[in-house]
Amino acid sequence: MPTRCRMFSSVMRHMKHSSAVRPHPSLLKTGTQIAPLGDRAMHADASAAVVTAGVMAAGAGVWFMLRQSPQPVTLELLKKQDATTSAAIIAAFKSDKNFKKYSVQVTAEIIGRDVEDEKKLQKGIDMAIGKKVLPAKVDVEKVMVIRVDSKSPEAVANQIISALGHAPSKGCVLTLQGWSGTGKGTTVAKLAETLPKTATWSNGNIFRSLTLLAVTYSEQKGCDLKDALTPELLASFMGMLEFGEFNGKFDTKIEGLGMRYLVSDIQNTKLKAISKFIPTVAEVSQGEVVNFVQGALQKMSSAGFNVLVEGREQTLNYIRSPHRFELVLKDSNLIGMRRAAQVLGGEALELLKGKPGADDAAVQVALQDALSKLTTK
Repeated sequence: MPTRCRMFSSVMRHMKHSSAVRPHPSLLKTGTQIAPLGDRAMHADASAAVVTAGVMAAGAGVWFMLRQSPQPVTLELLKKQDATTSAAIIAAFKSDKNFKKYSVQVTAEIIGRDVEDEKKLQKGIDMAIGKKVLPAKVDVEKVMVIRVDSKSPEAVANQIISALGHAPSKGCVLTLQGWSGTGKGTTVAKLAETLPKTATWSNGNIFRSLTLLAVTYSEQKGCDLKDALTPELLASFMGMLEFGEFNGKFDTKIEGLGMRYLVSDIQNTKLKAISKFIPTVAEVSQGEVVNFVQGALQKMSSAGFNVLVEGREQTLNYIRSPHRFELVLKDSNLIGMRRAAQVLGGEALELLKGKPGADDAAVQVALQDALSKLTTK
């Protein structure tokens, strides 16, 4: 059984011995405009990610700070809504029965979403293999596993930079994989701050561009969108996309079906308008997009860019690079504890609105009230 499935099963077994609680509903430097590769591609613009950009900003630092002397949760600290806030809340509530139950529930929800996403992504990969768009077997370069439990974000980034050696001086492609909540976003941000000439890759606009072409074709031909997604037509649409330097910067050009655009010019207009169709297209075009991305990354690294690619293992396996890293946590429950602390902190801050002079005792009461609210819904 894959490691993630075993972990998920372990979390679910833990939940059977806990009272059920209802989970609360819930950037980076870009040297060039380039959602992570394969990461929730089929959910793009269709559902909210479990971990939002603000959540990812807290990153792996929580694991490090939990090992430092805990800070009291003051109003000033609560207002920060960052990793230090989460660490202080976890330290204050780690022995609280309701907080632990809520954290286990949140952990199961996050890991469950990851497992479900991987199943859907693998279905897309298998489809691409069946179409012979992707090979059934690939020789994947060695992946360096980094345990982030006791490391600061800076330490994780420095470990990766040390492993890269002289590669960044010439330009390279770096892949980063791991579960939601292990700090991938924070690590990428730290790397982007430190490495020269960096770019963070996103394949979101490639899926959007492909979707625009498929939707346009279906409208022109008067056919259903699914009829525009045959292997032959997808190959034709991919031929209408070109990644390269345009107007002095890297961009993707769309040219075909009477259209001629640069993605950067329409990413907030035409490409947003077709968002609801992206899951349908992404489901059948994983392989086509992965191949396009591989070519784009090669162009950028050859131009001296250090391209940071965060995503799922299934798709990253098809990206050739000797610089591969995976972030892991020994205790998966830390993922849920961090997210639970973030939700709890946000709820408590809402309860303290209009009370600028709230003391530590008032903050503690607000946190307890927020926890009670979350666990009794």
